[in-house]
Amino acid sequence: MDRVLRYLDDRLNDALRELQELCALPSVSARGEAIEETAAWLVERLRSLGFEAQALPKPEGGHPVVCAFAPGRSSRTLLFYDHYDVQPEEPLEEWSSPPFRPTLRAGRLYGRGASDNKGNIVARLWAIRAWQEAGGGLPCNVRFCIEGDEEIGSPHMEEFVARHRDLLQADACLWEGGGVTWDGRPQLTLGVKGLLYVELAVRSLARDAHSSWGTVLPNAAWRLVWALASIKGPDERVLVPGFYDAVRPPTPEELAAVEAMPAEEEETLRAYGARAFVGAATGAEVRRRHIFEPTATVDGIGAGYTGPGPKTVLPAQALAKMDFRLVPDQDPDDIFAKLQRHLHEQGFEDVEVRRLSGERPARTPISHPLVGLAREVLREVYGKEPVVVPSMAGTGPLYPFAHGLGMPVFDFGVGYPDSRIHAPDENVRVEDFLRGAKAVAALLGRFAEA
Repeated sequence: MDRVLRYLDDRLNDALRELQELCALPSVSARGEAIEETAAWLVERLRSLGFEAQALPKPEGGHPVVCAFAPGRSSRTLLFYDHYDVQPEEPLEEWSSPPFRPTLRAGRLYGRGASDNKGNIVARLWAIRAWQEAGGGLPCNVRFCIEGDEEIGSPHMEEFVARHRDLLQADACLWEGGGVTWDGRPQLTLGVKGLLYVELAVRSLARDAHSSWGTVLPNAAWRLVWALASIKGPDERVLVPGFYDAVRPPTPEELAAVEAMPAEEEETLRAYGARAFVGAATGAEVRRRHIFEPTATVDGIGAGYTGPGPKTVLPAQALAKMDFRLVPDQDPDDIFAKLQRHLHEQGFEDVEVRRLSGERPARTPISHPLVGLAREVLREVYGKEPVVVPSMAGTGPLYPFAHGLGMPVFDFGVGYPDSRIHAPDENVRVEDFLRGAKAVAALLGRFAEA
């Protein structure tokens, strides 16, 4: 193992150059840019490492999924799930350097995808390369599943997994995210929230009208605002009947893990420029709500005139985008049906609800033996006690792997709280990238022996 880890130290600059090459590909799934090119780049790199690799189509015309396999000395198989697509780079004026011209400065690599998720992909590729060139070959079988649709909700991933079980079956899966806390402790995350993403649209008139007609003509913007206000109250509770019915209470082990997480509330408020958390939450209550509670979030609203200066207009149409983050055992199909029924019963039959995407939540139990093994690996590599996070607050297609394939899924990686994923100046610290690669290399060795 020492030779493997030294290899990563010695070849760090080569690994960073490869990460810069991958991040230079503008694989924005929302616009369908550089998708085929990036998938081909990954297939070529995996084949150069001795993998059988191919890019497979997704059902319904989704972006290709790169699947790969390489045998190891052990009969055990570890699956890596990643995604090669990235978020749009806007607003461009807030980047310190071009988002697709990855730039190293002050110990960080800046560029879209540097952390989410291309940094993790390259760290894993170099951990494998280290075993092959300095460790006598892979200690266990390795599979990759790298999709190109994650940033747009992973449509049809459940169907893809069901269709290609033979290419994805493994004893465990290392998920695509993770990183360290503000004080440098590695995080081990065991689940994701689900998601329902919708659009609410209202058309009240054939065309915009003079605002003086507000006395007698319906205003699409007000209709939309009233509809939104019926969904969530000022106390942050979702008002859709039955919304919380299927919520599974956290286990005592999960509650204890959240209580043991470091208190980072002050750093979070400072990073986002906020004065207080909603509902005046403090201390461990912030962490409990963040991890265990579902949400209803207005992501964007558009109606009428929003340019400079006045324009007295009565909007004919209005649009809002919303996401609901769901927790076990909420189901996006059930929540969508309840939302539609709620709006109808509240008299908002004129509000059209369009479903854009949905994913189910999933968690691996803290008591699973492989969770203990991963904790040991992180403790050894980082020299600090890992922080166990029962679930990330975000979403990914973990459900078909954890439930459809029946494997434990956990997550650690190269990020840190100021990686600025999905935002301008996304970055990865070089030290985190290196330690993340070493943690993957150590996991491969320990997993083969388990």
